[in-house]
Amino acid sequence: MGKLSKREARARRRKRVRNKVTGTPSRPRLSVYRSLNNIYAQVIDDFSGETLASASTVDKEIKGEIANGGNIDAAKVVGKYVAERALDEGVKTVVFDRGGNDYHGRIKALAEAAREGGLKF
Repeated sequence: MGKLSKREARARRRKRVRNKVTGTPSRPRLSVYRSLNNIYAQVIDDFSGETLASASTVDKEIKGEIANGGNIDAAKVVGKYVAERALDEGVKTVVFDRGGNDYHGRIKALAEAAREGGLKF
């Protein structure tokens, strides 16, 4: 078997993470998706299939605060907003789903901002 492409390696990591990480009603999953130009975060209860809170760089109120949606500063703002919205829904603890991405750069910045915003994981 040859070397995996970047896309295939990420898909494998994502599948491996999702087999271990499941959101429950008491501790939902904070799922992060990162594209080239934007970053998205959702707090999901996997048992009911419900999104409890979400934030992304395409939201109108967040878009007004940032110049570019694809950098670390934007990820910090999204982390702050998703934590605020989750706390409004009564969610205090979550499990972190990095979506197959390395815990580095924008993913790390979003996670740390969510922790500073009051989420525990």
